[in-house]
Formats: sequence, C-alpha cells, structure tokens
Amino acid sequence: MEIIVVIAILFLAWLIWQLMRAKHFTQFKRQIVQELKPKVIESIIDEMLQTRSAQLPNSSTHQEATISYWSASAGRILQAALMREIVDEQWLKETGNLRNSQHLFHVERDKLHR
Repeated sequence: MEIIVVIAILFLAWLIWQLMRAKHFTQFKRQIVQELKPKVIESIIDEMLQTRSAQLPNSSTHQEATISYWSASAGRILQAALMREIVDEQWLKETGNLRNSQHLFHVERDKLHR
C-alpha cells in the first residue's frame, strides 16, 4: 500500500514538472511573437529597401509576401531572427531557451525554411 502512495506522489510530481516545462515553452513562443517578430519585420523591410533594383523591385507586395512567409510560425520567426543575427545562440543560452528552441524547431520542422 505504501509503495502505491509513493508511486502516486512521484507520478504527481512528474506531472507538475511537465506542466511547468510546458508553461515555460509556451511563454517562450509568446516571447518570440511579441519581441522578435517586430524586429524581424523591421529587418526584412530594411533589407528589401537596400536591395531594391530593376531586377528586384521589392515593392510593397513583395514586402508583404516576405513578411507573411517569415511570420507564419514561431519557428520561422526564430529562424529568421537567427539568420539575420537579431539573436544568437548565446542569447538563447542566457535566457534559458536553448532547449526550448531545439524543441520548437523539432515540433515545427515542417514549417521551417529549408
């Protein structure tokens, strides 16, 4: 009987731990959308304005399509932020989100830019 109680308590503690990890992951995704997305959009607009030419007109329609593509998911936003050096691996380590970013890339691997 005592073993069942101990197992139940350990299982409950494990469930609480998983809930805390899930909340941290959700908070990380929210942080990506709230903090990184505006910076990525600004970087896209700046880059497209600088590379405008006769061959690459980069009109507002092109900008909207590019922004829409890179803003489609939290994984793509983070990928764009890393590619454009808005954030780096050190930032992920300092904020304690390196593991969350790895998990996000795994979960959203079908939505990432290849």
